[in-house]
Amino acid sequence: MLKKMGEAVARVARKVNETVESGSDTLDLAECKLVSFPIGIYKVLRNVTDQIHLITLANNELKSLTSKFMTTFCQLRELRLEGNFLHRLPNEVSTLQHLKAIDLSRNQFRDFPEQLTTLPALETINLEENYIVGERPWPCGLCSSHCLHFLPLRGTWGFWVRLSQTRGCACGEAGHHARLAQRQPPLQPPEL
Repeated sequence: MLKKMGEAVARVARKVNETVESGSDTLDLAECKLVSFPIGIYKVLRNVTDQIHLITLANNELKSLTSKFMTTFCQLRELRLEGNFLHRLPNEVSTLQHLKAIDLSRNQFRDFPEQLTTLPALETINLEENYIVGERPWPCGLCSSHCLHFLPLRGTWGFWVRLSQTRGCACGEAGHHARLAQRQPPLQPPEL
Protein backbone atom coordinates (compact mmCIF):
# COMPACT_ATOMS: atom_id res chain seq x y z
CA MET A 1 0.00 0.00 0.00
CA LEU A 2 2.74 2.48 0.94
CA LYS A 3 4.64 1.56 -2.21
CA LYS A 4 1.59 2.40 -4.36
CA MET A 5 1.11 5.71 -2.55
CA GLY A 6 4.77 6.54 -3.08
CA GLU A 7 4.45 5.73 -6.77
CA ALA A 8 1.40 7.98 -7.05
CA VAL A 9 3.22 10.89 -5.35
CA ALA A 10 6.25 10.38 -7.60
CA ARG A 11 3.99 10.36 -10.66
CA VAL A 12 2.38 13.67 -9.66
CA ALA A 13 5.79 15.24 -9.00
CA ARG A 14 7.11 14.01 -12.35
CA LYS A 15 4.10 15.38 -14.26
CA VAL A 16 4.27 18.77 -12.52
CA ASN A 17 8.02 19.04 -13.18
CA GLU A 18 7.48 18.14 -16.86
CA THR A 19 4.96 20.97 -17.16
CA VAL A 20 7.33 23.50 -15.57
CA GLU A 21 10.46 22.40 -17.43
CA SER A 22 8.84 22.16 -20.85
CA GLY A 23 6.82 25.36 -20.51
CA SER A 24 3.77 23.37 -21.54
CA ASP A 25 0.30 24.87 -21.42
CA THR A 26 -1.06 21.54 -20.11
CA LEU A 27 -1.05 19.98 -16.65
CA ASP A 28 -2.18 16.36 -16.82
CA LEU A 29 -2.79 14.76 -13.41
CA ALA A 30 -5.29 12.19 -14.61
CA GLU A 31 -5.40 8.85 -12.81
CA CYS A 32 -3.05 9.92 -10.01
CA LYS A 33 -5.32 8.78 -7.15
CA LEU A 34 -5.74 12.37 -5.94
CA VAL A 35 -8.32 13.02 -3.21
CA SER A 36 -7.59 16.76 -3.34
CA PHE A 37 -5.46 19.07 -5.44
CA PRO A 38 -2.02 19.00 -3.77
CA ILE A 39 -1.33 22.34 -2.11
CA GLY A 40 2.41 22.13 -2.85
CA ILE A 41 1.69 22.30 -6.58
CA TYR A 42 0.65 25.95 -6.28
CA LYS A 43 4.16 26.90 -5.16
CA VAL A 44 5.91 24.80 -7.82
CA LEU A 45 3.74 26.26 -10.59
CA ARG A 46 3.61 29.85 -9.31
CA ASN A 47 5.67 31.23 -12.22
CA VAL A 48 3.76 29.39 -14.95
CA THR A 49 0.10 29.40 -13.85
CA ASP A 50 -0.84 32.08 -16.40
CA GLN A 51 0.38 29.94 -19.30
CA ILE A 52 -1.53 26.79 -18.25
CA HIS A 53 -4.63 26.52 -20.44
CA LEU A 54 -5.61 22.86 -19.92
CA ILE A 55 -5.76 20.93 -16.66
CA THR A 56 -6.79 17.30 -16.59
CA LEU A 57 -7.74 15.84 -13.20
CA ALA A 58 -9.80 13.02 -14.68
CA ASN A 59 -10.34 9.68 -12.97
CA ASN A 60 -9.09 10.62 -9.54
CA GLU A 61 -11.00 10.63 -6.24
CA LEU A 62 -11.65 14.36 -5.91
CA LYS A 63 -14.66 15.35 -3.80
CA SER A 64 -14.18 19.09 -4.19
CA LEU A 65 -12.02 21.80 -5.65
CA THR A 66 -11.03 24.88 -3.70
CA SER A 67 -11.54 28.52 -4.53
CA LYS A 68 -7.74 28.82 -4.61
CA PHE A 69 -7.61 26.33 -7.49
CA MET A 70 -10.05 28.43 -9.52
CA THR A 71 -8.38 31.77 -8.85
CA THR A 72 -4.84 30.42 -9.37
CA PHE A 73 -5.58 28.91 -12.78
CA CYS A 74 -7.80 31.73 -14.06
CA GLN A 75 -6.36 31.52 -17.61
CA LEU A 76 -7.73 28.01 -18.20
CA ARG A 77 -9.37 27.28 -21.55
CA GLU A 78 -10.27 23.64 -20.73
CA LEU A 79 -10.84 21.79 -17.46
CA ARG A 80 -11.28 18.02 -17.46
CA LEU A 81 -12.74 16.71 -14.18
CA GLU A 82 -14.56 13.58 -15.37
CA GLY A 83 -14.62 10.44 -13.24
CA ASN A 84 -14.36 11.97 -9.77
CA PHE A 85 -16.75 12.42 -6.82
CA LEU A 86 -17.53 16.12 -7.31
CA HIS A 87 -21.02 17.32 -6.41
CA ARG A 88 -20.53 21.09 -6.60
CA LEU A 89 -18.13 23.74 -7.87
CA PRO A 90 -16.86 26.68 -5.84
CA ASN A 91 -18.36 30.08 -6.66
CA GLU A 92 -14.92 31.20 -7.80
CA VAL A 93 -15.36 29.12 -10.95
CA SER A 94 -16.73 32.43 -12.24
CA THR A 95 -13.12 33.71 -12.41
CA LEU A 96 -12.45 31.33 -15.34
CA GLN A 97 -13.47 33.92 -17.92
CA HIS A 98 -11.49 32.23 -20.73
CA LEU A 99 -12.85 28.71 -20.10
CA LYS A 100 -14.22 27.16 -23.29
CA ALA A 101 -14.83 23.56 -22.16
CA ILE A 102 -15.46 21.76 -18.89
CA ASP A 103 -15.98 18.02 -18.52
CA LEU A 104 -17.89 17.11 -15.36
CA SER A 105 -19.11 13.71 -16.58
CA ARG A 106 -19.20 10.72 -14.24
CA ASN A 107 -19.34 12.77 -11.03
CA GLN A 108 -22.08 13.22 -8.43
CA PHE A 109 -23.81 16.46 -9.37
CA ARG A 110 -27.48 16.56 -8.37
CA ASP A 111 -28.08 20.05 -9.76
CA PHE A 112 -26.72 21.96 -12.72
CA PRO A 113 -23.72 24.05 -11.54
CA GLU A 114 -25.28 27.44 -12.23
CA GLN A 115 -21.99 29.29 -11.67
CA LEU A 116 -21.10 28.15 -15.19
CA THR A 117 -23.77 30.45 -16.62
CA THR A 118 -21.51 33.44 -15.90
CA LEU A 119 -18.65 32.26 -18.14
CA PRO A 120 -18.74 34.21 -21.41
CA ALA A 121 -16.41 31.97 -23.47
CA LEU A 122 -17.89 28.62 -22.42
CA GLU A 123 -18.79 26.42 -25.40
CA THR A 124 -18.92 22.89 -23.99
CA ILE A 125 -20.25 21.50 -20.71
CA ASN A 126 -20.28 17.73 -20.30
CA LEU A 127 -22.53 16.51 -17.47
CA GLU A 128 -23.12 12.94 -18.65
CA GLU A 129 -23.68 10.30 -15.98
CA ASN A 130 -24.41 12.52 -12.99
CA TYR A 131 -27.40 12.47 -10.62
CA ILE A 132 -29.33 15.45 -11.96
CA VAL A 133 -32.96 14.41 -11.59
CA GLY A 134 -36.41 15.59 -12.57
CA GLU A 135 -37.71 18.00 -15.16
CA ARG A 136 -36.81 21.60 -14.61
CA PRO A 137 -36.16 24.75 -16.61
CA TRP A 138 -32.59 25.20 -17.71
CA PRO A 139 -30.69 27.99 -15.92
CA CYS A 140 -31.53 31.29 -17.57
CA GLY A 141 -27.91 32.29 -17.98
CA LEU A 142 -27.54 29.55 -20.59
CA CYS A 143 -30.48 30.90 -22.57
CA SER A 144 -28.51 33.95 -23.65
CA SER A 145 -25.20 32.17 -24.14
CA HIS A 146 -24.21 32.66 -27.73
CA CYS A 147 -21.13 30.46 -27.41
CA LEU A 148 -22.60 27.33 -25.84
CA HIS A 149 -23.16 24.69 -28.48
CA PHE A 150 -22.56 21.30 -26.90
CA LEU A 151 -24.18 20.10 -23.70
CA PRO A 152 -24.18 16.30 -23.39
CA LEU A 153 -26.29 14.87 -20.57
CA ARG A 154 -27.07 11.36 -21.75
CA GLY A 155 -25.89 8.25 -19.99
CA THR A 156 -26.90 5.79 -17.35
CA TRP A 157 -29.19 8.26 -15.62
CA GLY A 158 -31.10 8.97 -18.85
CA PHE A 159 -31.24 12.73 -19.18
CA TRP A 160 -31.36 14.77 -22.31
CA VAL A 161 -31.69 18.37 -23.34
CA ARG A 162 -34.95 19.36 -25.01
CA LEU A 163 -35.19 22.68 -26.77
CA SER A 164 -38.59 24.31 -26.67
CA GLN A 165 -39.90 27.40 -28.38
CA THR A 166 -40.89 30.00 -25.80
CA ARG A 167 -41.80 33.64 -25.67
CA GLY A 168 -39.20 34.21 -23.02
CA CYS A 169 -38.19 33.27 -19.55
CA ALA A 170 -37.02 35.00 -16.41
CA CYS A 171 -33.93 36.22 -18.25
CA GLY A 172 -36.11 38.01 -20.79
CA GLU A 173 -34.72 36.08 -23.75
CA ALA A 174 -37.09 34.79 -26.39
CA GLY A 175 -36.45 31.78 -28.59
CA HIS A 176 -35.31 28.28 -27.92
CA HIS A 177 -34.75 27.32 -24.32
CA ALA A 178 -33.45 24.07 -22.97
CA ARG A 179 -35.25 21.92 -20.44
CA LEU A 180 -33.80 19.02 -18.62
CA ALA A 181 -36.14 16.07 -18.90
CA GLN A 182 -36.02 12.67 -17.30
CA ARG A 183 -36.22 9.83 -19.80
CA GLN A 184 -36.08 6.91 -17.36
CA PRO A 185 -35.99 6.53 -13.58
CA PRO A 186 -32.53 7.44 -12.29
CA LEU A 187 -30.41 5.18 -10.17
CA GLN A 188 -30.46 6.06 -6.53
CA PRO A 189 -27.73 8.68 -5.95
CA PRO A 190 -25.26 7.94 -3.16
CA GLU A 191 -25.52 9.80 0.11
CA LEU A 192 -23.10 12.73 0.23
